[in-house]
Amino acid sequence: MAIFKQKKKGAFEGSGLVIFDDVPQAIHAEKVLKKAGYQVKLVAPPPALRKGCDLSVEINLVEQMGIKRLFSDQSLPYMEITPLREKTSGLLDIVSITDFGDAIMVKAGNMKISFDKSTGVILNTSGGGCPDIPYLHAELIDKRLPEAPRPKDIGFTLCALMADRAFEECLNIREGIE
Repeated sequence: MAIFKQKKKGAFEGSGLVIFDDVPQAIHAEKVLKKAGYQVKLVAPPPALRKGCDLSVEINLVEQMGIKRLFSDQSLPYMEITPLREKTSGLLDIVSITDFGDAIMVKAGNMKISFDKSTGVILNTSGGGCPDIPYLHAELIDKRLPEAPRPKDIGFTLCALMADRAFEECLNIREGIE
């Protein structure tokens, strides 16, 4: 068994955070902002800034007015937009990979996805305690990676988001194998 890398992404220059009441709002807002062309990412805010859920969207603070306008136009709820003075948690950005020979397991946070290296078939998913995890497992298991649905598109919790981070890395690894 070999662990072959951990990946961590850096923060934006001049960043701010959009704070939300719950995880589904944060996930939906990230999708809307990316579709509108904004460079954003979901992060765990510093403890001092946690007011609703433990997930926020990191933005370039210079784009704050445009983001507020987009949220208003699309009736997207958020608690506040605040400058980021502390570091956000890297937990959402750390991915570890374990090679078992015939299979690879990718772990993001507490979510794991394993797939067969030769076929790309998802062998197992595990981790998390969120209510959508059994559904995600049922939708992913025994499917080839490119044909499986993205967990963030069918789930609505932080666990689904972490499963999607693992899934994305599985797709990248599989692409490198083929």
